[in-house]
Amino acid sequence: MIPALLLGAGAGVGWWLLLTWILPVRPALHDRLAQLRTRTPAAPIVVADDASWAIAWVRMFAPGLRKLGLPGARIEADLRITGRGTDTHLAAKALLTIAGLLTPWLLQALLALGELSLDVEVPLLAGLVLAALGFLTPDLDVRAKATRLRREFRDALSAFLDLVGITLAGGAGVEAALGDASAVGAGPAFEAIRRALRTAQLTRTTPWTTLRRLGEELDITELAELAASISLAGTEGARVRASLAAKAQALRTHQVTDAETDAQAATERMALPVTVLFLGFLGFIAYPAVIQVLNGL
Repeated sequence: MIPALLLGAGAGVGWWLLLTWILPVRPALHDRLAQLRTRTPAAPIVVADDASWAIAWVRMFAPGLRKLGLPGARIEADLRITGRGTDTHLAAKALLTIAGLLTPWLLQALLALGELSLDVEVPLLAGLVLAALGFLTPDLDVRAKATRLRREFRDALSAFLDLVGITLAGGAGVEAALGDASAVGAGPAFEAIRRALRTAQLTRTTPWTTLRRLGEELDITELAELAASISLAGTEGARVRASLAAKAQALRTHQVTDAETDAQAATERMALPVTVLFLGFLGFIAYPAVIQVLNGL
């Protein structure tokens, strides 16, 4: 009964995805009119390219996955900072899910060729577990990479703040200091800052506006706070050198704290293999005595 229900549910989901691809739902008229009334959103500063294979593969599954609310706002921010496109991410989720669902059945077919077979429940349950793991693996991978890249971005941002403070001390204006400081550094963080400043020049907006947008797109609050501090200097003539130096110092303190936390976590992980080895050694010593006691009963 349970295998039949699971197979029926899987077939239903497959038919639903196929129908949403063949017969996409047309938006309602009031939705179309609302899109015409609203202003066109600004183009994102950080743009990720999708692989051609991903665009072709996800075309069948994208409507159904997007109706489920995937990939989500947080994952989209993680994708932007990692440089991976949304279609590529959805294609990886669909591909790994299908591979996890079919792998146990392929192994079952190989066993059948060798005149061995398992119950239907075994490949079915194993396929569901592997499909769930395949569905979640891209999200976990993107989150881990995004966490590392955000930490590296904050490291570069502290250096950028120091460069801006030095340039301001030399008598440069706020916009000139931002441009000169971003031109010195290298790496993904400085490249994103340079892209934001070029966007400000092309769109004739203030650089702190695009820096704030960049911080919101990449989910880096420190960059949005930097934009707020610089906007005070650009609009109200406030002195921001001390504020930028304090923010740079706070970022470096946060980096040291994160490094100490990682070191403590690594030390705790190193103690686990030693503990397991010690328990195994105790079991090896106690095994003969336990066998003797059991045989004497």
